[in-house]
Amino acid sequence: MRKKLLALVLGAAVIIGGVTAYAQQVGSAQKTSDGKTIVKVGVSNDITPPFWYADSNNNPVGYDIDYLNALEQKLPQYKFVYEWGDEEAQLLATDTGKYAFTLGFFFKTPERAEKFLYPENAFGYSVTALVTKTDRSDIKTLDDMVGKKFPPMSASGGLRSILNNYNTQHPDRQLTLESIDKPSTSDNLKSVAEGKADAIFLNVVTFENVNKKLTLPLKISGVVSKEPVYLVFNKNQTKLQQDIDKATAELIADGTLSQLSQKWFSVDFFKDINFLNQAYQYKASN
Repeated sequence: MRKKLLALVLGAAVIIGGVTAYAQQVGSAQKTSDGKTIVKVGVSNDITPPFWYADSNNNPVGYDIDYLNALEQKLPQYKFVYEWGDEEAQLLATDTGKYAFTLGFFFKTPERAEKFLYPENAFGYSVTALVTKTDRSDIKTLDDMVGKKFPPMSASGGLRSILNNYNTQHPDRQLTLESIDKPSTSDNLKSVAEGKADAIFLNVVTFENVNKKLTLPLKISGVVSKEPVYLVFNKNQTKLQQDIDKATAELIADGTLSQLSQKWFSVDFFKDINFLNQAYQYKASN
């Protein structure tokens, strides 16, 4: 809760500072003093280092922030103004037009694609993996989890949808999945460390952040997928979506986003799964 409140304060400060310093009303449109179009952006207040977090001076930093700054350099006709809030609320506000687009941990789903515009190019990836005790070597892929035990997890969300999709594609080799409301990542990692579950399936960044505090004898035993993460645009923001998509493609092509990934994650998540498997297993063993 403290982190979310901090994020809300940061968001309000950015909005007030940005609009006061740069904005002037021109009819119904907002423009900066030098004619840039102000773009209101909703940002999820779920702090997920190193995607974004607050530094020692309470300034937002991280991969996402560097990406947005790089976009502004590519697109000098726009000035982004940020507001932090609950992820689902930000999506709703983007749907109603309060925000031109929203940034968070958003995969592309058929349901969201009906309501929002998605760019062609993802700005990053959520690397998913199986985490086991350090002394296990029998679990590297989802196939290895058939007949074994996961800790209970939420019945909805991106991670569960990946496992559900596996079961759909493998009707004769089903993963056993238990559901619980508001699962605790810490408790589930402890369950694996204590041998009550064989492995947990989660985002690599989540594992590294949580286990940094827990220091449990766990490792990344196998990278399962790299799920593209997108900006999500209001349906009417076609021109902005196209401009940002083109700029994102250029940032990928010129290596900027690979450099930012290396800077913040020490791994280039634009590379393939085999590379990521080797990179993360090397990190886990050292």
